[in-house]
Amino acid sequence: MKFELKSNEQNVVKFEAVIDKDKFQEAVTESFKKNQSRFDLPGFRKGKAPRKMIEMQHGKEVFFEDAVNIVLPEAYAEGIETLDLEPIDRPEVDIEDLGSDQDLVVSFEVPVKPEPKLGQYKGVEVESIDTVVTDEEVEKELEQKREENARLVNIEDRPVEDGDKVMIDFVGKIDGEAFEGGSGEGHELEIGSNSFIPGFEDQLIGSEVGSELEVDVTFPEDYQEEELAGKAAVFTVNILGIKAKELPVLDDEFAIDTSEFDTLEAYKEDLREKMQKSADENAERAIRDKVIEKCVENMTVDIPEVMVEQEIEGMVKNFEQQLSQQGLNLEQYAQFTGGSVDDLKEGMRDDALLRVQTGLLFDAVKKAESIEASEEDIQKEFEKFAEAQDKTVEEIKELLGGNDDYLKDSIVSRKTVDFLVDHADIK
Repeated sequence: MKFELKSNEQNVVKFEAVIDKDKFQEAVTESFKKNQSRFDLPGFRKGKAPRKMIEMQHGKEVFFEDAVNIVLPEAYAEGIETLDLEPIDRPEVDIEDLGSDQDLVVSFEVPVKPEPKLGQYKGVEVESIDTVVTDEEVEKELEQKREENARLVNIEDRPVEDGDKVMIDFVGKIDGEAFEGGSGEGHELEIGSNSFIPGFEDQLIGSEVGSELEVDVTFPEDYQEEELAGKAAVFTVNILGIKAKELPVLDDEFAIDTSEFDTLEAYKEDLREKMQKSADENAERAIRDKVIEKCVENMTVDIPEVMVEQEIEGMVKNFEQQLSQQGLNLEQYAQFTGGSVDDLKEGMRDDALLRVQTGLLFDAVKKAESIEASEEDIQKEFEKFAEAQDKTVEEIKELLGGNDDYLKDSIVSRKTVDFLVDHADIK
């Protein structure tokens, strides 16, 4: 087969493929063998009519369409490889010349990955990030640990206060009539959580165990149940019980009970070290992202819309998988958030565009700097995977079926990011 590049404008390539007439006739013969059984001609058993008789009856072109479909995939794939193209969508196909005793000439028009023009990508300036963990931050983390280890105690000698958890029975009515979903028994409610209608929880403050009170509220105008939106309601509430958090004392005993350390000071020092490590890692990621964004800003590229749309679809698919683990689908999530699936996709557009831009940046930088994955890099990556999966390197290779392209791509991307950050001017 012969291939000729006809045009390359605005990331759309048109090329011509000339398929030898003998090869096309082989495809015609293959089509005849595949479709012979469909033909029923007088004087022949069904499916046994000779090719020439079928062509006399239905025309010489009777097998051409199917033959074209047989040779096109191979011609397209070979053309893409020969001309070194990177398609990003399906091609448009046009049959230029077709006949029984001539070459088949086909033109393909396909959008391809754009070639970005790199701007400054070495020495880009970014601000450093202060990662020193302060005493106040350590104390705040320690207080959070204290909250996590609090216990609830029954309260009988005082009324409800903000932050308490109360056990209640309640019945709600609108215009004197009870409504669906407006009642409950033995419900535990944390005062200040704002999990009930605005104003409901505040009116329970000051009530004592065993008391009954009426709570007047108005449903918000944007309430999810439209039949209740904006309506005034009266709830009869019985206070069955009150519980309050009892925080543990911050001392050595607390450290012994909640950690592997014998003293509070040792526990605090361990917290500081872990917080410092986390802060350093977060700062490293943030600086990496800043460097990449700067390099993207300095790059010039015309990105086809189809690339952004494909990235959005990939992001949506991943999000769907996450939702499915929670028993939800996209439509349900959209309803809960008051939007639509289209709104969700549109909200992903900026991130999708940045991902596409970043991918093109990496491609251009690794090409410009000849960044590759060495055999040593690949072996180390296999060893890392094997250790994480508690398997041998051979088992990991077998799982990948001998295809290490994913590992190579991962290594090259990581080395490209390292290159950009190492060559950045971090102030």
